[in-house]
Amino acid sequence: MAQIPVISVIDDDESMRVATKRLVRSLGSACHTFACAEEFLESSCLDDTSCVIADVQLPGMSGVDLQELLVARGYRTPVILITAFPDERTRMRALRAGATCFLSKPCDIPALIECLENALSTHRCKG
Repeated sequence: MAQIPVISVIDDDESMRVATKRLVRSLGSACHTFACAEEFLESSCLDDTSCVIADVQLPGMSGVDLQELLVARGYRTPVILITAFPDERTRMRALRAGATCFLSKPCDIPALIECLENALSTHRCKG
C-alpha cells in the first residue's frame, strides 16, 4: 500500500497556510502547517515530510535559508518556494541550492499543483 505524501507548509500568513493546506489535502496528501521555519525544524514532522512549500519572507529564518539548511543537514526533501517579492537574485540562489520551484504570489494554482506533482514524483524516484 502506497504511503500518503506529507506536505509541510511554512508561511507566516495564516490565510495562505489555510488555503494551501486545503489545496494539498484536496490533492490527496496529508498536510502540516507552520508559521515559521524554526517551528518546522523543531517539529516531529521533519523526517516524515515528502515536500516543503515555504514562503521566502518569513520571520526569523527565510525560506531560502531553510532550504539551504535542509540540504546542509542531508535532507533530500523537495522544496517549493513562494514569494510576494520575487527578485532574480533570490530566485537564482534558491534554484542553485536545489529548489524544485520558485513561484510568485498570488500563486498560480495550476503551476503550484504541477510543481508539487513533480516534486513528489522526483522524491519517490530517489527513494
